[in-house]
Amino acid sequence: MANLQFDLVSPERRLASVEATEVQIPGADGDMTAMADHAPTITTLRPGILTVVHSGGSDAYVVSGGFAEITATGVSVLAEQALPQAEVTQEIYDQMVEDAKSAYGRAQETFKNEPGPVDDAAKLLSDMMAIGGTIGLHAKN
Repeated sequence: MANLQFDLVSPERRLASVEATEVQIPGADGDMTAMADHAPTITTLRPGILTVVHSGGSDAYVVSGGFAEITATGVSVLAEQALPQAEVTQEIYDQMVEDAKSAYGRAQETFKNEPGPVDDAAKLLSDMMAIGGTIGLHAKN
């Protein structure tokens, strides 16, 4: 099976640089899997789990947003925030949910009669809540 170069960076650090067989991406328009010889694509990320499959197994990362550039030979992800799934504690997850709730509240205040931005913020919050269910954490009420 052909490999592709995978790189994941966040503002804080480089999280991964490995030869992968596939990369599962939480795209804003739907989940997608990139493999070698994929058509060139650039997509925005929604909050979710990004999974990289490589010869040593697989690694999962929690991403809150950003961009992924896919080429025939590689995937480069520039994440707004990203952490290895194993590093996401209940405290970190609670803060991520709280940030999403705050963004939703600000959107409601700022865009009182404009549903688009409010809907986008609600979707962000919903996606963030779904991450918790996927990784076994639950948001505070």
